[in-house]
Amino acid sequence: MARFKITLEYEGTRYAGWQLQHGLRTIQGEIVGACRELFHTDELEIYGAGRTDAGVHALGQVAHLEVKTALNPMQIRIGLNDQLPPDINLLTVEKAPPDFHARHSAIARSYVYHIATRRSAFGKKLVWWVKDRLNLNAMDYAAQAMEGLRDFQSFTDASPNEQSTLVEVHFVHLYPTPNAILVHIVGSHFLWKMVRRMVGILVEAGRENFSAAEVERLFTRPSRTPAQFTAPPSGLYLERVYYPGQTIQEGVTPLLHLQ
Repeated sequence: MARFKITLEYEGTRYAGWQLQHGLRTIQGEIVGACRELFHTDELEIYGAGRTDAGVHALGQVAHLEVKTALNPMQIRIGLNDQLPPDINLLTVEKAPPDFHARHSAIARSYVYHIATRRSAFGKKLVWWVKDRLNLNAMDYAAQAMEGLRDFQSFTDASPNEQSTLVEVHFVHLYPTPNAILVHIVGSHFLWKMVRRMVGILVEAGRENFSAAEVERLFTRPSRTPAQFTAPPSGLYLERVYYPGQTIQEGVTPLLHLQ
C-alpha cells in the first residue's frame, strides 16, 4: 500500500460536508467513488484534515490516500479529476511517508470567512451579506478577546468525538475591503460550528450588540448565546492546513472581488 498527500479545493454548496454520511452526498464520498473507478478496488483509505460542515468550502483541504497502485502522483491527480464533479478539484498529489496522517500530523488550520457589505448578484453561495453597518473597531476588540488558549465550550455543540473544548487560536484578524470584510482565523484545531459562531459573535459586536467584555465572559461562563448567531456556511472557507516545518502565514486575498 502506498500513501499520498492530496491537496484539494471544493465549492461545498451541493454537499452535506466533508465526511461520509449514509444517503447523503459528501466531498469524501465523491472522492472515494472516484478512487474506486480509478483504482478498481475498495481497499483504500481517504482521510481528511478537517470535517467541514454542509455548505462550507475549501481552498486548501488536505487528505491522505492509502491504496495499492502503480500510478504516479500526476497520473492519480489527472485520473481522479477526470472522475470528479467540477466543484471538486485536486490541486496536488504527492507521495507521503507511511506515518503521515492528514489530521493527526497537522499543527494548525486556517479559515477565512467572507462577509459581503453590499448585495451581490453572484456571491450568495460564496459569501454572507450583512446589511447592517458594522463597527470595525468593535469587531477588532472582540476578535482579540478570542485569541489564545481558551475554552470554546460556548461556541460548539456537545460531541462524543471531542474530549476537550480547549483550543489555541493563534490569531483572529480582520481585513476590510471597500465592499467586504475578510475574517482570518488560525488555530490548532476547531470544534464543530466553532468558526461560524465566532464570526456570528464578531458581527454582533460590529452591530454594537456585543462588547469585548461580554465576549470574554463567554469563556468563563458557558452560554448558548453564540448558537443564536451562527454565521451561515456560505461564507466559510478552509484556507490551509499546516504541517511541521511550515510557517503560519498572515494576510488573505479577497475570494470574490466586489467592486
